[in-house]
Amino acid sequence: MQAQVTHFFDPATCTYSYIVRDVASSACAIIDAVLNFDPASGRVSTDSADQIIAHVRANKLTVEWVLDTHIHADHLSASRHIQQQLGGLIGIGRGTTVVQQTFAQRFNIDMPTDGSQYDRLLSADAEFRVGELSGKILSTPGHTAGCVTYLFPGMAFVGDTLFMPDYGTARTDFPGGDAATLYASIQKIFALPESTTLYLCHDYLSDARSDYCNVSTVAEQRENNIHIHCGISAEHFVANREARDSKLCAPMLLLQSVQFNIQAGNFPKPESNATRYFKIPLDLSALEGCS
Repeated sequence: MQAQVTHFFDPATCTYSYIVRDVASSACAIIDAVLNFDPASGRVSTDSADQIIAHVRANKLTVEWVLDTHIHADHLSASRHIQQQLGGLIGIGRGTTVVQQTFAQRFNIDMPTDGSQYDRLLSADAEFRVGELSGKILSTPGHTAGCVTYLFPGMAFVGDTLFMPDYGTARTDFPGGDAATLYASIQKIFALPESTTLYLCHDYLSDARSDYCNVSTVAEQRENNIHIHCGISAEHFVANREARDSKLCAPMLLLQSVQFNIQAGNFPKPESNATRYFKIPLDLSALEGCS
């Protein structure tokens, strides 16, 4: 079994998307595709996803899976658009139902929270196939309750769980996130063979680099990750992660992305004027006591 990985980079969100191709059959899976969104105008476009679609068509690939590693909070998922263009099953981790329940309540959205918007909810240790390639689900929550890593022979697609070693690890301050859980999830990744190639969902560049990068190895992460290299205890990691998270700003597309992505890439229903809207909850606590 031989796999070929092609990556695509969306500079607006610093997101990497992937095509994992089974060379023997030309079957493929698409992971973490981006739907472009301009928050100032509300304009949605498909420029990033269309690059993936063009590659699939040019190489006569057959899409069997359209996967997300988790409910993204920094970009809209293009999984639904890609499925409409190319087919394939939309899959995500089973823990996504917890994320749906949390955010449907926060946004006051009347929607099913049983994951029924997806074709497949993928359980921990579940196996799946892309052509002749064998894949497996590694449950890696902590950034969100539903994060998973997609394992193929010699490679792992880790979502936001890890960044490049000089940038560290995912934040855990979103509802349902937990630093201790993230620590335990990363230990699962560190237990993989040291030569395993880790494909990352984002690179935000550290001060030490000027070039974006999307791959590292288990060995590199264990040795050099600035937040969680070997020898870092769970207590130390949790304290540092929570202190760092307390100072972070919310992602620019948080409110739009989450309420879109928990519905598996389905837009809100049109209102009476035939226009669709994202909700922006207001925090008026700073005005309390003002006349």
